[in-house]
Amino acid sequence: MAKVVALRGRKKSAPNNELRKVPSRPKNREVRSREYLLPNEVDALMKAAGSVGRHRLRDRALILLAYRHGLRVSELVGLKWDQINLRRAQMHINRLKSGSPATHPVEGDELRLLRRLQREYSDSPFVFTTERGGPLTRSTVSKLLARAGTGAGMPFPVHPHMLRHGTGYYLANKGVPTRTIQAYLGHRSIQHTVRYTELSAMAFKNLWC
Repeated sequence: MAKVVALRGRKKSAPNNELRKVPSRPKNREVRSREYLLPNEVDALMKAAGSVGRHRLRDRALILLAYRHGLRVSELVGLKWDQINLRRAQMHINRLKSGSPATHPVEGDELRLLRRLQREYSDSPFVFTTERGGPLTRSTVSKLLARAGTGAGMPFPVHPHMLRHGTGYYLANKGVPTRTIQAYLGHRSIQHTVRYTELSAMAFKNLWC
């Protein structure tokens, strides 16, 4: 009985949650100064990706198409050959996140890479595949870009969505109308497109002339 009374008299100690704390993920601005890539940086990534590994052609083409067409990584890995008309130099893009689909022109350097890629990976309906013919995973693309970024000597970690942001920034800096950029990237809301025009130096051009 005395033992029971003693146990009841004990104060419950507060749980120690110090070891349960999950480290917070650093904010993007703490990791890199910007979230988009410049054209010369994309060229450097393609060069780095084309110099290592067993899938150099595939990796170069992957980076180029992601950048030229502002593809999200899921749109990239899900891209199929029946979406691309090499004869007409056109590509149909099914946008995710309720985005608007569109048909993009395919430039000459893209066509040359795609024709070579189709010859080398002819057994799969997917454009970018593994050795077994299945589509690449998002994780594989992320690792591929990170490796290319390191090989290119980039001053910050590179992730796939920086290519899509680079597309928007490039078009805005060329003075392409916001509505056209919106349609090209498949944004449902123009508010998602305005971020690129806000970053563009075109708004301040000739201020000192």
